[in-house]
Amino acid sequence: MTVASASPATGGLRDRKKLQTRRALATAALRLVAERGLDHVTVDEISAAAGVSSRTFFNYFPSKDDALIGDQGLDGARFVARFESVPPETPALTAIRTALADVIEEMQADRELWLLRMDVITRNPALLPRLASVGAETERAMTEVIAARVGVPPDHGFPSLLTAVTGAALRTAMVRWAAAGGARSLPDLVGEAFDALAAGLPDPGPTPLHQSRTTS
Repeated sequence: MTVASASPATGGLRDRKKLQTRRALATAALRLVAERGLDHVTVDEISAAAGVSSRTFFNYFPSKDDALIGDQGLDGARFVARFESVPPETPALTAIRTALADVIEEMQADRELWLLRMDVITRNPALLPRLASVGAETERAMTEVIAARVGVPPDHGFPSLLTAVTGAALRTAMVRWAAAGGARSLPDLVGEAFDALAAGLPDPGPTPLHQSRTTS
């Protein structure tokens, strides 16, 4: 279905304004919680910091927690759609890596906000159940589309295993990225993780520092 009632310019401007407001609310929420802690920030304070009303806040996010964790559900749905668009002859692991590429580049481009988000989530474990809930929804969807791609039922072990290991690879890369304060490129770190998966996780060679310690 296409929407022909609005001109591209009008629709584009409206979408940009909505995106700007959504980003302003998320940024305000993250900065206030980083400064004060999760229990000491209200929706009213987030809204005021973003220059909008509390009513406007709830047009964009159902709760304070959702503003903090961001558009994880939307990002997950976009990722699943990108995965489904990869040519069917592409092996599933490669297809996941291909589908992730744009998402990872967007995260790298929005580096400061994502690093702040990861820091806030790490320091406020009460956010983890909501994050896990959203992640579980994406994993269920991924398991189904992987099963369809490779021609097995959803309860086959392969789709769930591939979803789990690629999710772990992405999380590992993101944790390393955050620990280094974004000094390394997130696409490079994700690439390293997926290269290791594709190679069957062979033992890495010792790093020069570790090698010098073991031989001294």
